[in-house]
Amino acid sequence: MRKVFFPIVIVLILFEIANVYFIMPMPGSQRWNVVGFAHFLNAWKWPIRMVLYLLTIMSVMPTFRRYKILTSICLLVVAAVTYFFNFPMTASNMFRPIKVKKFASVKDNKILPEKLVIGVTYGNESRAYPIEMIGYHHRVLDTISGKSVFVTYCTVCRTGRVFEPVVNGKQEEFQLVGMDHFNAMFEDKTTGTWWRQENGEACAGRLKGQKLPEFPSVQMTLREWLQLHPDGKVLQWDSNFTDKYKRMSKFDKGNSGSKLTGSDTGSWKEKSWVLGIQGKNKAYVYDWNKLKKSRWIVDTLDGKTLLIFMHKDNMSYSAYFVKESIGQFKNSYYFEGNEHVEAKDGILYFSTGKVASVNPAMVLQYQAENAPVYQEFWHSWRTFHPSSIRRFVKE
Repeated sequence: MRKVFFPIVIVLILFEIANVYFIMPMPGSQRWNVVGFAHFLNAWKWPIRMVLYLLTIMSVMPTFRRYKILTSICLLVVAAVTYFFNFPMTASNMFRPIKVKKFASVKDNKILPEKLVIGVTYGNESRAYPIEMIGYHHRVLDTISGKSVFVTYCTVCRTGRVFEPVVNGKQEEFQLVGMDHFNAMFEDKTTGTWWRQENGEACAGRLKGQKLPEFPSVQMTLREWLQLHPDGKVLQWDSNFTDKYKRMSKFDKGNSGSKLTGSDTGSWKEKSWVLGIQGKNKAYVYDWNKLKKSRWIVDTLDGKTLLIFMHKDNMSYSAYFVKESIGQFKNSYYFEGNEHVEAKDGILYFSTGKVASVNPAMVLQYQAENAPVYQEFWHSWRTFHPSSIRRFVKE
């Protein structure tokens, strides 16, 4: 048994490292399609550990009699690696779930108005979740007007999504487990399936291929959101994580300085900001810089006219589907791609009359419906929507 001790120790060390390596942002790990293998290792980690530890115990004494110092060092290394890669290095320990959920009205709110939020409305209730908070936690489970919502954010992809935490008709609990292709993954408590944050799809496990129901949401600064929802409630800082939130203070504007979460101000770079929308049979993606310059984009998707507005703060945007088709505009103003719209005195007009002000707080909701357009890093949108069409770009 003495001859197998050192090989077993090496295998044990590599196994503990692999359990974390493939689902965390380590060199090379996020470039490979290994999420299925990573899930297998995670699902079978205890049986595999038991076999390896049993073999280690059986071979340690014969080896120790001859190589006391080396054997002791190996055991210490195994213990250190096992602890480090099962506690400090795991996503669930690095990014703890929120402990105290406190919401405040405009009067009592302490969140700065220029901070980005994910806004959700259901029934007669509207709530805003600061990105500097959910960017750290990655997830917040909440209830709005009796409806359970799963608010998520991945800072490495710059993706905010809200889902219904329902699997096969039953409410589910989730924990952060790691990432795949730089996108956060959650594990459900019932089956251990891994779910991707970017689109709510089960990417590994028993329920692979299923999707969480997506819930409508918006992203804008708190100031702009409160114009639309003056009676809305805002999630306040959990004092248990004040230091974590402070470290997120520069993320909103892309100035975090981190290689993983920082931004590129150019267009169509890995960390450039884009706006994407997934239609029934195709997906479109737009350059954030183009929107900043033109202030709005008009397009057609799934037979509907799509309007995307940039707010005055250059950080917020709104997206709507409207009833009018592009061909029905009167006195059309032409942009790239032959979008047809008349702009006069800061108002957009169609053949049927006023639709929206350039200030989206004045949008006439009876003529428009929210469109699921999301801000994201280009590398992320391209990865999860590989057939997406870059609109108004000369290829």
